[in-house]
Amino acid sequence: MRLLIKNGRVIDPGSKQDEVMDLLIEDGKIVKKKLSIEDNLKELVTIDATGCFVMPGFIDLHVHLREPGFEQKETIASGASAAARGGFTTICAMPNTKPVIDNADKVRFVLNKAAQVAPVNVCQVGAITVSQLGEKLADIEGMAKAGAIAISEDGKSVMNVKLYEEAMKLAKKCEIPVMAHCEDKNLVGAGVLNKGEKATQLQVEGISNLVEDVIIARDIMIAKETNAKLHLCHCSTKDSVTLVEEAKKKGIQVTAEVCPHHFALTEDDIINGDTNYKMNPPLRTKEDVKALKLGLKNDIMDVIATDHAPHHESEKAKSLKEAPFGIVGLETAVGLTITELVDKGYLTPMQMAEKLSYNPAKIIGLDKGTLEIGKVADVVIINPDMEYTVDVKDFASMGKNTPFAGMKLKGQVMATIVNGKVVYQYTK
Repeated sequence: MRLLIKNGRVIDPGSKQDEVMDLLIEDGKIVKKKLSIEDNLKELVTIDATGCFVMPGFIDLHVHLREPGFEQKETIASGASAAARGGFTTICAMPNTKPVIDNADKVRFVLNKAAQVAPVNVCQVGAITVSQLGEKLADIEGMAKAGAIAISEDGKSVMNVKLYEEAMKLAKKCEIPVMAHCEDKNLVGAGVLNKGEKATQLQVEGISNLVEDVIIARDIMIAKETNAKLHLCHCSTKDSVTLVEEAKKKGIQVTAEVCPHHFALTEDDIINGDTNYKMNPPLRTKEDVKALKLGLKNDIMDVIATDHAPHHESEKAKSLKEAPFGIVGLETAVGLTITELVDKGYLTPMQMAEKLSYNPAKIIGLDKGTLEIGKVADVVIINPDMEYTVDVKDFASMGKNTPFAGMKLKGQVMATIVNGKVVYQYTK
């Protein structure tokens, strides 16, 4: 198949190229960026990208696909379809399914299933401990050999420091990163929202910044000791930015992600009793949000990831105390990034491509995240000026749990291309 993307603003963080040009794709690879009169343009599928960003396909390091075990929330197929609609060409599935992805066979199950049903690339993250119980290391080397691109205990922290140190040593040996959910379970208690005015007002227990910051500091020190690659998931506090900045100055191999909900909302935005605002880490203060935005702007924080966490409607219909943590994010990430960061001057379009594609690819060792000639044609086309209202009825995800329903955003994904094949195209 030959595909021509015409007249788009090609933004390639791999070559630092940012200019209006055509992009020619053949047999799943990018073959030309600038066409000449001698080029044979017959038998082409053509997409007119006038006025649009053309970027390397986005890579989400932090997604919950729920399969196996929680297919009432999401499946590999539905989550991957949501990814395609959101401009993501590669997604990394977290291991907290049922059963937990803690050995090579389970890794292979997800990868094989994804190869059959997913329109995008699906990578699997393996658990750090067996059944995520924090007692015995999972088969980290076996999972890495089976294709796991990282290990994580996402949803909780490994509180046993000695065990965690051994895990980091094995991750270093396997040349894969450790993705850390930073939460001290001894401090979090029965927390529901950020420890602040909103939690007091709603009479629920709060989750302090210390819950996150103390584990970030601990994990950075273990990474320093083991020389492992540490990736900090869903950072939400102002001090997380400071800690990452200081670690990088010391040459420690640490990277960090920020989720769109953590840079787009504060605890002040929470509507009384609406469990779609309940997530972990919780929505923080304006001061925290400002620090996260500046951390992204100043390239301290490396990645934008969604922490896409679908839940069934009946679960989120429970009380604020009883409902599960988590919101969906694959289909709103682009709009939130453009609306809250690009349009407001925090990120350039090039930085957006870096944080959603180029940097994630480097962290997990994928030869993606660029539009250089000869590379696999994973591409996203975005109209940055198109406005739309978030409507959960349009979501491909089975999860509709989002606080952004009804919000007006800018930045419509017009097409998502995986391996040279159009897997999503906007049709309204």
